[in-house]
Amino acid sequence: MNRAAELLRVAGAAAPGLQIQAVLTRDAFTLNIDLELPGQGITALFGASGSGKTTALRVLAGLEPKAQGRISVQGEVWQDSAQNIFKPVHQRALGYVFQEASLFEHLNVQGNLQYGFKRTPASERTQNWNHTLNLLGIANLLERWPHELSGGERQRVAIARALATSPRLLLLDEPLAALDAPRKAEILPYLERLQTQLRLPVIYVTHAIDEVARLADHLVLMDAGCVTAYGPTAELLTRLDLPMAHGDTAGAVLHCTVQSHDDSDHLTTARFAGGELTVPRQNTAIGQTLRVRVAARDVSLTLQRQCDTSILNILACTVTAVSPDNPGQMIVSMQSGGTTLLARVTARSSHALGLKPGKTVYAQIKGVAVL
Repeated sequence: MNRAAELLRVAGAAAPGLQIQAVLTRDAFTLNIDLELPGQGITALFGASGSGKTTALRVLAGLEPKAQGRISVQGEVWQDSAQNIFKPVHQRALGYVFQEASLFEHLNVQGNLQYGFKRTPASERTQNWNHTLNLLGIANLLERWPHELSGGERQRVAIARALATSPRLLLLDEPLAALDAPRKAEILPYLERLQTQLRLPVIYVTHAIDEVARLADHLVLMDAGCVTAYGPTAELLTRLDLPMAHGDTAGAVLHCTVQSHDDSDHLTTARFAGGELTVPRQNTAIGQTLRVRVAARDVSLTLQRQCDTSILNILACTVTAVSPDNPGQMIVSMQSGGTTLLARVTARSSHALGLKPGKTVYAQIKGVAVL
């Protein structure tokens, strides 16, 4: 890894379960990546079209035999150019799901799943048949044919078929890109289950920041075939030297624990490292976790705590950095109990409030999105 990439790397990732060092030159494009990623949870590859996200997945899958380097998954070496090791795709224990669910049209859902299930010897199966059906919510679809499924159902079946092979690595290449908003809303809760219930690494390619915020534990930023930063999603989303912390989509992801419910006012109180948040009533048990997103555009700042206000969530914060954003606007990074929040304010307001590192402010959070 070069020095610039090393400096951008965020510490604190879990013990790596996937190691990938790869160089691939094709026409005018070169992929050059060096990553150590956790052995569990969802890691998102994020970047503009042409940044190398899908090429990186193809290298992992063994679909780019000209790639040079080393790939190890949970201790098993799939590729090592120095030792002349290269396992072809059919020898790599992985599942691969594309933008379009490529189901076998001549088989019903059960037939599609059994195709994947039967590819793995019984002694090597790690995925339980019923668990996979329940995980993706498709037990009631077994007798249907692919043409009878919605787009969201097709993708769930495609993921289930990939899992049926008991993979050690699951690759998802923009699985929501071909779906409209209602179908995306339908499948997102099932993708969240992959994050919490699967004990294997999931690599998720996307260029949608809302999918990153909702699903990814870890984030890899790619540009022009190189990794510019990687680490825990919550940290990278709030780094002012990175593009996601700017523009209309800027925001912070907070991991909260449910403290109480107020059924009369239909509200839930959740605690995080920087204090408490009040959100619309959630069907989540006390003590369970909530993942919430606070958009920078939904945070206003004051120098004194306001009393006569309709805003329920007001947090004392310390400004850590102020950075130009769009013309006439600034992004303010703040710490609340060790948690980073962002606010987008006008340059005029920033000057009037005297915002600078070390300044104490009160963040008035106008909206909280429960992810």
